[in-house]
Amino acid sequence: MDALLGAISAIAQLVSPDKIRAIAARIRQVDPLTAQNALVGVVSTPSAVGALDQLVATWRLTAVTSGELASMLLVASHVLSRAVAQQSTELVWTGPTTPFVAARRTEQALLQVINAAESRLFITSFVAYDISTIVKAMNSAIERGVAVSMLLELSQSHGGSISFDAIGKMRSLLPDASLFAWHEKADPYKDGKVHAKVAVADGRLCFITSANLTGHAMDKNMEAGVLISGGEVPRMLDDHLRSMIDMRVIAPA
Repeated sequence: MDALLGAISAIAQLVSPDKIRAIAARIRQVDPLTAQNALVGVVSTPSAVGALDQLVATWRLTAVTSGELASMLLVASHVLSRAVAQQSTELVWTGPTTPFVAARRTEQALLQVINAAESRLFITSFVAYDISTIVKAMNSAIERGVAVSMLLELSQSHGGSISFDAIGKMRSLLPDASLFAWHEKADPYKDGKVHAKVAVADGRLCFITSANLTGHAMDKNMEAGVLISGGEVPRMLDDHLRSMIDMRVIAPA
């Protein structure tokens, strides 16, 4: 049965819901031995044809009826369509482009997350400076009632690893934001640094990136990231960051 479920999953990912409905309709009218001929021409790409052939071959090794298989195909397609609709992932690439990847500045993706926040926003970075547009957007979020939190690396004078006080600078630029630092580190993380660069709004939209909060990272460096809307990842990231506060892994700066 696992092999059949795998074959169903494979074909559902390769063809459209309309095609799945056409396949299911034909399968209802045949048995495993006659399905191969009945399904000729219903899909055209080599990968889809191969997946459909594998589905039929796997079906022949089971006791699943034609009606049951048709229903399984329809359910798999429906669930996949719902999942795709509920979550989208976009590649964000700052820097030189190729014909295969379009450039979208890191700043644009980060601003999208900040501007989308309705109740809470959490941003982490190693350093932060020369980001006037980002600071302006974060202050605007605060003005509309968003609880803004930031986790940044401490300066060397405060036990961290960067040469200037990024937290102090952000405190002056974002007086109403909640600023956090990784003060106390358990033994496995001794000398560790805040290298995570993420932004998450309301547990529903997040940006995971290589870019620090710096002017060059926003539009000049070669940076890569993903912008994820909906689904489990933004929620899990939001829960994780806030749990680190509750568990006192990070504390107010």
